Amino acid sequence: MEHNYSYPLDPSWSTAEIVTVIKMLRTVEDAYEVGTTTERVLTDYRHFKEVVSTKAGEKQLGRKFAKLSGYQLYDVVQAAKNATGKKVKLEVNKR
Repeated sequence: MEHNYSYPLDPSWSTAEIVTVIKMLRTVEDAYEVGTTTERVLTDYRHFKEVVSTKAGEKQLGRKFAKLSGYQLYDVVQAAKNATGKKVKLEVNKR
């Protein structure tokens, strides 16, 4: 799907770190658009936390991404952590 927004990235991140963060944000998009696996969300989130290690940093990036895309990083991660099945699929909740 084409998106008319850019990802909120930190220019101090290395190329590998940027790839890791974009991968997580794409997983969030997939969770809303087509669904994804619980395992993918949790694996990508674990790698994401190696780049964005603080809660404050995660919240800030999550807010920026939600403002741009309408998709909630926090909601996707919580859905995966609390999932009883192997799939995560969320509906966009306009806050």
